[in-house]
Amino acid sequence: MRTKKVLPILENITVLDASSDGQSVAKTDEYVIFIKGAVPGDIVDLQVTRKKSKYREAKTIAVKKASEKRVEPVCQHFGVCGGCKWQNMSYDWQLFYKQKQVTDALTRLAKIELPEIQKIIPSKKIYHYRNKLEFTFSNKKWLTEEQIQDKERTFEEGLGENARNALGFHIPGLFDKVLDIETCYLQEDPSNAIRNEIKQYAFENKLPFFDLREKVGLLRNIIIRSTSTGEWMLIVSFYYDDKKVIAALLDHVSAKFPQITSLQYVINPKQNDTIGDLEIKVYKGNDSIYENMEGLKFKISPKSFYQTNSDQAYELYKVTRDFAGIKSTDTVYDLYTGTGTIANFVAHQAKKVVGIEYVPAAIEDANVNSKLNNIGNTSFYAGDMKDVLNDAFIKENGKPDVIITDPPRAGMHDDVTKKILDIAPQRIVYVSCNPATQARDLQLLNEKYKVTKVQPVDMFPQTHHVENVVLLELR
Repeated sequence: MRTKKVLPILENITVLDASSDGQSVAKTDEYVIFIKGAVPGDIVDLQVTRKKSKYREAKTIAVKKASEKRVEPVCQHFGVCGGCKWQNMSYDWQLFYKQKQVTDALTRLAKIELPEIQKIIPSKKIYHYRNKLEFTFSNKKWLTEEQIQDKERTFEEGLGENARNALGFHIPGLFDKVLDIETCYLQEDPSNAIRNEIKQYAFENKLPFFDLREKVGLLRNIIIRSTSTGEWMLIVSFYYDDKKVIAALLDHVSAKFPQITSLQYVINPKQNDTIGDLEIKVYKGNDSIYENMEGLKFKISPKSFYQTNSDQAYELYKVTRDFAGIKSTDTVYDLYTGTGTIANFVAHQAKKVVGIEYVPAAIEDANVNSKLNNIGNTSFYAGDMKDVLNDAFIKENGKPDVIITDPPRAGMHDDVTKKILDIAPQRIVYVSCNPATQARDLQLLNEKYKVTKVQPVDMFPQTHHVENVVLLELR
């Protein structure tokens, strides 16, 4: 057998910066170090975990001197759970590095003329801000180092056969290992109470947790969604249909939590956890929950996409609408429209709004949302953006005066960018959750467009993720 090389320990390393993927950064004369568990300004000892010619990856094993930017994480799962990587950094400094991430991407990658980048809009809530969380059942609970090292009193004490069952989040990079979550600070109550009650019921009634590798067991996932209006949706995913057991579990949850206005379930016998192609059945209550924004009502069904920070979604959409500067004579195209939230939000200002989205179910919701709000000047189309957005489509719907585009993290397809250049609307508002791919696309659009406004928005406190809105005007 090949002997595994012992990787070195680096002592007294000064952490200099934060990277766009949530790690911290240090440098030596020879290489860059990407660090987990450190905060810029820390002086730390590191265990190298990966060695490459130009960089190293490492984890923090000791903080010799704590940075002024460091705070005590509130979550007991910090450092093991893959989320909230910046929970050990004060929120003001999180905003600083998100602003820097946007600035670096647009200046270093786009390399185009830029206006002054406006100060990032902070989130009103830095905890309990999410309206959707998904948790996974597993019979292969991830053990922390403390649990493994506990020789005299093992973590199994009092749990018996449930000792290895977990309901929580996947360990990053390990699809079949799940960290059991006691308290998560991302969603307001009763989210934690619902999850813990389901887990306890499963323990007491010996319901089999799913084996992600062997594909056996009843309980697969739960999804908890909420709205600012106080509505709650719970979707429970089962591997097979055991009507009696499923009914007993759902009845128990319904009785314990009358706040749940939409209780649904799905049978998922597939190899993966996705449920977009499966029938989701209403067990009790309504088939959807509803969000309100500036007097508009938005339907959120089990498969709907809706921005996961409701308060900040409103801020994001206000910036988008302001940048778009829509007149009553304007035709607006909303690319990657999702469930038509932005399209319906700006429709009252425009002559006409046309939305395009890949997912047919989302387009159905977009049409429903227009009808809910008595909006008659929208139309929505489903299909691949690069195929739908062609000359025939533009001839049918009219040339847009304004294009709003909110693509996925990968950014826009080259064909879409070229078509936008060909159409040449007066204004483009580009909303992005990935400043790097946004910068790439802005460089291509620079052929005909000048960036005139840039506004970062923090949607996800305690993480490195940032949204950015850019206004481009035809030269």
